Amino acid sequence: MRRPASWQRLAIYGLSGPVIALNIWLLGQAFQYFQHTIAVLTIAAILAFLLNYPVRFFERIGFSRSQAVIIVLLLSLTLLILLGLTLVPLVYDQTIQFIQRIPDWLNTIQAQLERLDIWAQARKLPLDLSGFSNRINDTIERRLPSIPEQAFGVALGTLSGVLETILIVVLAFYMLLYGDRLWRGLISLLPPEIGLPFSASLRLNFQNFFLTQLLLGLFMFVALTPIFVVLNVPFALLFALLIGVAELIPFIGATLGIGTVTILVMFQNWFLGLQIAFAAIFMQQIKDNVLAPRLMGNFTGLNPIWIFIAILTGAEIGGFLGAIVAVPLAGTIKNTIDAIRNLRRSTVAAKITIMQEDATYTEGKNDGIW
Repeated sequence: MRRPASWQRLAIYGLSGPVIALNIWLLGQAFQYFQHTIAVLTIAAILAFLLNYPVRFFERIGFSRSQAVIIVLLLSLTLLILLGLTLVPLVYDQTIQFIQRIPDWLNTIQAQLERLDIWAQARKLPLDLSGFSNRINDTIERRLPSIPEQAFGVALGTLSGVLETILIVVLAFYMLLYGDRLWRGLISLLPPEIGLPFSASLRLNFQNFFLTQLLLGLFMFVALTPIFVVLNVPFALLFALLIGVAELIPFIGATLGIGTVTILVMFQNWFLGLQIAFAAIFMQQIKDNVLAPRLMGNFTGLNPIWIFIAILTGAEIGGFLGAIVAVPLAGTIKNTIDAIRNLRRSTVAAKITIMQEDATYTEGKNDGIW
């Protein structure tokens, strides 16, 4: 006796869950082992995706592909040098100063929590912050001896970051020159009904998504920096950059960045923290309601729940970089599956139409019409 199709489908779904979970775990283990290499290649590929826009512009006005790539590379290196001479030293100095002031900030937070705990106990409120305050005290005692090492680590990391930036630019240069040939070779390994929609969807999602996120993050950084300077926010440039970089994480990044900066400043000066929250949320509303719909639209077509699942999964596998690439990758998978389904439906519809025409022709022939 055959089982109903619904039971067979249920058994397939039940077995596919552990298989998918195992594949995700294996992917996470492989990423951790090759994390640095994958991160460098991914960033270089994203940079090549973005730089392909100006390369195509120079190609349209008469330059060859090689000439356009060299021009864009020189312009990119010039921009990086200008940033390295102007913005990077300021951010570096503020980062060192912030690391050195972490113990003072933690002491202030502990004092504020103790005052809040005394105020709550005087009014018999069910609020006990003594445990949290003790954990902060333990953190101060544990972190204080390592502050000089952390500052040295930032300096060493800056030098390593410069070398990796040069490597990423060089890789992006070669990807712009030979990436199309390599990509066509990889796509040719897949069946045409899968390879073609996958390639088109990947290009659309990654180019549009990262270009949009970079523009939105740049907007938050440029808009908040002068506001923080006027409000006399400590480490104004560093905190504005933190919010702008957090914007690269889709949908929740800006909120996380704004919340982190607001809480840090609020424990030092609660009124200044409220001003920061008001200014940042105001600019976030402009970004979300005016800029983002025009730039991004709904090109991923994903349900918000799946978006959050993709972000959490990407963060678990690849950290910050995984959280960034999770949404466009999930959108690519979804759009590819939709394209394959539509192709199969159109194929089935075409076969049905042909069968109907053949049946009509046969009936007409039997009736002596044809």
